[in-house]
Amino acid sequence: MSWYWQPGNIRDIVADFPVEDKSNGMKTARLILAKPALEDVTTYFEIYGDIRTNLYNPFGPVPDITAAKANMRKFTTHWEQYGFGPWKISLESKPEEIIGYGGLSHKMYGDVDRINVGYRFAESAWGKGYATEFCKAAIQYGFEELNFPEIYAVVRPVNLASIKVLEKSDMVLNGELDDVPGQVKSLVYYIRKADPYAL
Repeated sequence: MSWYWQPGNIRDIVADFPVEDKSNGMKTARLILAKPALEDVTTYFEIYGDIRTNLYNPFGPVPDITAAKANMRKFTTHWEQYGFGPWKISLESKPEEIIGYGGLSHKMYGDVDRINVGYRFAESAWGKGYATEFCKAAIQYGFEELNFPEIYAVVRPVNLASIKVLEKSDMVLNGELDDVPGQVKSLVYYIRKADPYAL
């Protein structure tokens, strides 16, 4: 089964964000998405090193600040190499406070390189619809601005909250991925950009 995203106006979701290069950031109704910097590593570690945000992560929390710095370098390197990548996420009402990280990136699904949408929010940001708002905007940005034909997401089958976010973002189950040795397979969701000439 395929699910198609219908082209619309990205400004329905995304407003101009005052940065030097607008490809580095944007706004949604309530969120500011901005290109991260290595200086954001402390907040990154607070979120990714929290056991509560890793309940369904079989690899567990980021263990220390050294590992956090290495992961942040992967974020910034992805931006340098491809011109897009994970954003740091803050509230428009509190732009100085980072509540999560997420975005589009290249990710290997087995031996296949996919465009993946992923995110992680601080526990204080749960249950407020931010993840769905973010995911919809990231997908729309990927289709309208980056012209990707498909976008994928991978999720553990017990992570019902994230599954609900993906489904609210019009992504559909596409298969399974054996990405955690010795454990149940992860679920693969995806969404495909509609052919603008299709009836």
